[in-house]
Amino acid sequence: MTQQIELTVGALLDDIAARFPDNDALVYVERGLRYSYREFNERCRQVAKGLLRMGVKKGDHLAIWAYNVPEWVTLQFATAKIGAVLVTVNTSYKSAELEYLLKQSDSSVLFLVQGFKDTNYIETLESVVPELAGSTPGGLTSAALPCLKHVVFIGDGAPDGMINFESIVELGKEVSDTELAAVEATLSTYDVINMQYTSGTTGFPKGVMLTHHNVVNNGFNIGECMRFTERDRLCIPVPFFHCFGCVLAVMACVTHGTTMVPVEIFDPLKVLQAIEKERCTAVHGVPTMFIAELEHPRFAEFDLTSLRTGIMAGSNCPIEVMRRVIRDMHASEITIAYGQTESSPVITQTRTDDPIELKVATVGRVLPNVELKIVDIETGAELPPGKQGELCTRGYLVMKGYYKMPEETAKAIDADGWLHTGDLAVMDENGYCKITGRIKNMIIRGGENIYPREIEEFLYTHPKISDIQVYGVPDRKYGEQVMAAVVLKQGSEMTEEEVKEFCRGRIANYKIPKYVRFVDSYPMTASGKIQKFKLREMAIRELQLEENV
Repeated sequence: MTQQIELTVGALLDDIAARFPDNDALVYVERGLRYSYREFNERCRQVAKGLLRMGVKKGDHLAIWAYNVPEWVTLQFATAKIGAVLVTVNTSYKSAELEYLLKQSDSSVLFLVQGFKDTNYIETLESVVPELAGSTPGGLTSAALPCLKHVVFIGDGAPDGMINFESIVELGKEVSDTELAAVEATLSTYDVINMQYTSGTTGFPKGVMLTHHNVVNNGFNIGECMRFTERDRLCIPVPFFHCFGCVLAVMACVTHGTTMVPVEIFDPLKVLQAIEKERCTAVHGVPTMFIAELEHPRFAEFDLTSLRTGIMAGSNCPIEVMRRVIRDMHASEITIAYGQTESSPVITQTRTDDPIELKVATVGRVLPNVELKIVDIETGAELPPGKQGELCTRGYLVMKGYYKMPEETAKAIDADGWLHTGDLAVMDENGYCKITGRIKNMIIRGGENIYPREIEEFLYTHPKISDIQVYGVPDRKYGEQVMAAVVLKQGSEMTEEEVKEFCRGRIANYKIPKYVRFVDSYPMTASGKIQKFKLREMAIRELQLEENV
């Protein structure tokens, strides 16, 4: 066991800024924005002070709904410096999902941008909180969201009822260093500072509570697996709202004095431009992102020889793609990582010198200071190498629990502190793991985890639908697509388009079923359990998806 880091996220940044003050911390190529670690820390301190002046206290929940803007990463450290909990909102969320998250998380402040892709965030929020436009900033009283008091706009100006982000920086000037230090002195590394929502098999997303200790140590070990130093520069096209962005990227960088080069919204051309212009030594992404970069018509124009490492995660990487990332992108030390939000998030990772076979066939071996075992699904007994069972992990990386869901927490973490991932895996004699499936039928579409139960619960609310089963079918581009088998109520008629239309604007686009089939009944076991794998097999035959399997 190596020594663990006993610093809060805020104290970590103070420490790194003192060690590497003039090193680039944060660079936005498109904005021409460049902060050294000294400047970045100062900016985070100003925002932390401004939040204190607004009345934010240790333990308060502040939600952020934005793509990778500079304010996002600033807030990640500013909130941590005062012990407030940053609640991250998926950028693809629509009204029903946003309302559920803000309410369940008891968020008192929401930071948001104008919108993302096809969603206008301002209009979406106003549909959930109609009182906003007529309220004075900070004086919001919402029937649907009683905890929400402040809405902060990231961008130019401020819509009705909101304040602008820069005014928080101004407020910070009224707060002394002594005041901030007094709050920092009350913080523990075991306090929760980050909450991310993960869709549950129970249908409703659960708020995963992560501590300073969780994310600082996980970020450090992830960076160690890539052999990061203060000379590395990481291009970050993965979203900050997800652990991939805020831990595998941001925390892996800040624990090593490494430079962060974010791309605000994924665009393969902007990634290639950022890597070349900033001489990035590392890049993160899900396989579909790497494929889009490699297949971009202008790919050959860019000098990517500075690249060395990075992380590919989210879904299995085809060997041809891995070969091209190593050969054509020069990332010979690219790594693969596996985990889940509940383990803050990385459990296993390949190492820089692992052969390509291990990078394609496995998700690596366990991180330092982390325990891992494969157990029999029926008996819970630990299994020897080569046997398939459930992957369980224990150590500093295990979440504090699900927010306000003690029963769910008890289901995930057993009495001995083992987190049960719900993933099926096989471990070889050298400790390298292969993920072989999901105990509960999760769909992974382009790196996004989709839980059928959540979509089923939503579609049950349609007056014509009697029963619904949602499952994944193979897809060449995304790995999997969502399919729904619908049983209609007696005498009802419905089209595939009607089902999709009902979902639009209410659940994220990636969750909307691509395929809808109307059936009279489902294949069942003798005990009456629906056999989703049979529905999937039937769909593969019907839709002729055999070549995608």
